[in-house]
Formats: sequence, structure tokens, C-alpha cells
Amino acid sequence: MRFGLLGTGPWAQRTHGPALAGHPDAELAGVWGRRPEAARELADGLGCRAHEELDTLLADCDAVAIALPPDVQAPLAIRAARAGKHLLLDKPVATTVAGARELADEVASAGVASVVYFTLRFTSAPAAWVEEQRAAGGWLTGSAQWLSSIYAGADSDFAASPWRQERGALWDVGPHALSMLMPVLGDIADLAEVRALDGPGDTVELLLRHTSGAVSTVTTSHTVPEPAATVAAEVRGANGVSRMPEWNGDEPLAPFGRAVDALLRAVDGEPHPCDVRFGVRVTEILAAAEASLPRRGEAG
Repeated sequence: MRFGLLGTGPWAQRTHGPALAGHPDAELAGVWGRRPEAARELADGLGCRAHEELDTLLADCDAVAIALPPDVQAPLAIRAARAGKHLLLDKPVATTVAGARELADEVASAGVASVVYFTLRFTSAPAAWVEEQRAAGGWLTGSAQWLSSIYAGADSDFAASPWRQERGALWDVGPHALSMLMPVLGDIADLAEVRALDGPGDTVELLLRHTSGAVSTVTTSHTVPEPAATVAAEVRGANGVSRMPEWNGDEPLAPFGRAVDALLRAVDGEPHPCDVRFGVRVTEILAAAEASLPRRGEAG
């Protein structure tokens, strides 16, 4: 399958581009970016063509992988779907419910396949943990934390991202946390019950009730001190306590390659749970959480 890569930032440089260029069942047809000079530099390094016009890239590929901010991603993904291209999307698919739903509607109308790259769901040990806990059942409570220090002294290229600075960790890593809990505990029972509280910096804690009857908490932050940084999840119930295997974020190429595999299977008629519809649900939950934040609600 011929892929077009949309975006030229750190994810495109380190993960999307190399993973697509090295995938045995994919061909990287070209790169498009909002800055043509960056697209040319990335394409030269990947051995493919840079496209100054998005439509020319769409005409030359079967699918697109998108490494762009969510509210840039959504309208471009709609254009790609209308052109009949399958979609390998980043999370969140959009930061507005309307934008996410419009994208999902276009995907359904065009009949194209979609996969959203929730990193942990394509990383071997965490993904296996999710499936094992889902099969076991009987869980009463759960929690997930994604706490980083990219705005508290850690050396990270992602700290310069304007959309992360604007929307905070809730929107950046909240999707990952939800993607680990929801397959195990069930969908969120009622968006009107979603509650969130602001903490120090951009820290946000969510309280959620799931369709299974279980309750969970999600804590996100990009402003904790480095010694406090963690990525963790656990569930508790009839089977005791089960904790997600430790994950340190190394070796991102293999998980993204599995996301490519998942899209190829989806094209062949085997949808993946992390498709655009799941991406929409995550956006709906995060929007409900943001609306419940006392200080942000007062500001609005």
C-alpha cells in the first residue's frame, strides 16, 4: 500500500516516516507539510518525493499517515477520505466534538478504513495486558496516570508544540490513558457524569463511571517534576490487582509498524478497535471533562 505522510515535525521525523519507509508491506509515496522546505528535507532523508500540493500527494497514494496537530489533522483527513484514501490518524482525532464527528461521518460515507495511533494499544506488553484484563472481567475500579515533565525541565522537542501548550496534557496524553481503561472497564456510561478537577500546572484529574458499573480515575500532566513522571494503569476487582507492565517509551518504530499492519487488515475487512469511531468517543469524553473543570468553566 502506498502511503502519503502529512506532517514534518518530530513524530514524522522519528516515527511515522522511518516506520513507513521500512515497512515490508508499505511504500512511502511522498511527504507533504505546511512548510515546503521542511517537507523537502524530510523527503530527502526518507528517499521519497516532497509534494508542495496536498492534492498531488493524494493522487499518488492509497492511504495517508498524519502527524499534525489535531485541528489541522481533522480537515485534512476529511479531504483525504473524500479522495478515497485510508487513514492512519494521530490522537486526538480533533479537539472539538463537531470536528471529530464530521471526520467520522466522512470516513463512513467514503467507505475508507481508519486506525488511530494510540501508542500503548500498539505496544506489545501494554496491549497484551489490556486484552488479558478485558477477558478476565470482574473489575470494580481502575486508574491510569500519564505524568510527564516536558514543561517542568525535561528535554523534549514536544515542549515547543503550540497546540500542546494551549490544550495541555488532558488532550495530549488523556487519550492514551482512556484507551487503556475503556476496553477493560467499558465505555463511559453518561457524559453528563464526567467530572474533572484542575491541579498544579496543567494537571487534571478525571472521575469516570463505566458501563460495566466500575469507576475509574485518570490523571494527566506535563508539569510534574521529573522524579514524579510516570505512565501507569491498574485495575482492581475479583481477581485482585493487575498493573500494566512498565513502559518507558523507547523504540517507537515497532508500535507504529503494528498500527500500519492494523490499517492494512482493516482495509481487508478486519476493523481495529482503535478506529475513528473510538477516536470520536475519546474526544467527546475529553470535551465533557474540560467543560466540567471549575476554573475553565468560569473562564468560559
